[in-house]
Amino acid sequence: MGWLISAFKIVLSPKTAALVNLALVALMWVLELIDSLTGGALDKLGIRPRELTSLPEIITAPFLHLGFPHLIANTVPLFILGFLILLSGWRAWAITSMLVIATSGLVVWLLAAPGTITLGASGLVFGWMAFLLARGFFTRDGGQIVIGVVVALLYGGLVWGLLPTASDVSWQGHLGGAIGGVLAAWLLHGQRRFHTLT
Repeated sequence: MGWLISAFKIVLSPKTAALVNLALVALMWVLELIDSLTGGALDKLGIRPRELTSLPEIITAPFLHLGFPHLIANTVPLFILGFLILLSGWRAWAITSMLVIATSGLVVWLLAAPGTITLGASGLVFGWMAFLLARGFFTRDGGQIVIGVVVALLYGGLVWGLLPTASDVSWQGHLGGAIGGVLAAWLLHGQRRFHTLT
């Protein structure tokens, strides 16, 4: 296990990272259960584009889903990608998550069609994926590049979700999340590399 820790710069133990991300996913499942038992009462906490009163929903929307099929589609990538970021420590995970939630939500709020409500963790999935891909580029660290390559092989097909291909899929949330993930990678790793080069 020592070689793995040094190769991938693991700060948190894999067990801790798994438990934390499992708790996050479990929270989403509990919220969806409550939502289904209350006839969709929590769905109103989604983002309503360009309504000032809906800005706080940027924070709540990623934790809610429009039914169990929607949640199931996000569960596995959410767990795996969040786990990989958590291995690098709380700071990377927290900064990346906050930036991704903010950028994903703001892009939805600005660009989504009027009269719609956007919910779901897919913006977070796209943001975490983009962070893991961009981090290796900025750090030039072998272990992090390997993680990025594995993520690209597993989830590279998700890139099509950045395009407006389906009316019931929030490409705006996906795009905003990806922007936040790249921004987080640059803030955490790119600036340091830039200062080293200059």
